[in-house]
Amino acid sequence: MTILNDTYTLSNDVEIPKLGLGTWFIDDDKAVDAVRAASEIGYRNIDTAQAYGNERGVGEGVRTAAVPRDTLFVSTKLAAEIKDYDGAVAAVERSLATMGLDYLDLMLIHSPQPWNDFRGGDYAEGNRAAWKALEEAYQAGKIRAIGVSNFLREDLESLLETAAVVPQVNQLLVHAGNTPSELLEYCASQGILVEAYSPIAHGEILKNQEVAAMAERYGVSVPQLCIRYTLQLGAVSLPKTANPEHMRANAEVDFDISAADMEALRGLRAQDYGEHSVFPVYSGT
Repeated sequence: MTILNDTYTLSNDVEIPKLGLGTWFIDDDKAVDAVRAASEIGYRNIDTAQAYGNERGVGEGVRTAAVPRDTLFVSTKLAAEIKDYDGAVAAVERSLATMGLDYLDLMLIHSPQPWNDFRGGDYAEGNRAAWKALEEAYQAGKIRAIGVSNFLREDLESLLETAAVVPQVNQLLVHAGNTPSELLEYCASQGILVEAYSPIAHGEILKNQEVAAMAERYGVSVPQLCIRYTLQLGAVSLPKTANPEHMRANAEVDFDISAADMEALRGLRAQDYGEHSVFPVYSGT
């Protein structure tokens, strides 16, 4: 599982592990054991968010893990509804206190719009105000890197008009069946590393026969193929699981997808998220 030792280097020279543990839908009381188990297996990248409601558990898992805090890369996200400077300043402090950590490795603006208006109104000024708060926390050493999530090119360009720090990360919905190639290229051109959340399409891609047949050719599972795909796109991959067996399997991706198969996966259009389509990031509305 050498992927657990591999890192990317952010634009500010901070190293981030290529494979991480996503914690969306992991209850707060179960997050402690999930983080501990992941760290024992070798995971060093742990991702949470204020909206997940499990920062306390993730923080406890980090603090009580069998590995030193400074070997773990811990990320959280500013709630999407916070679009003002004072609210963002308070939220940064709240995350640090809730998690019981002296610093965060990465903090993101979770969305360019509040969830109840996702891809809706203009929140440019609010994002700039929240970004200023993140910049100040970054300059103060409370956060080692700062970034955004679910930002489209126009959202990034708007932020960059006044930003003193270019976002180091943009965490996006990226998986075989949903590959925003133009946005990935734009982020790369700006030195912004992409993190792929839901790399297994929230599980729905397990039903795709074309992908299943390709995985069988490589002698791997569909989740392993999908995780490898996002890694070969040059993204951090953040599969979510609280199951240690799945954590181990998700890290067994030391194989290469051929250029032809990468192109086939890149061209795949499969965006049926089943019951999870009620969530804005999956419905696009």
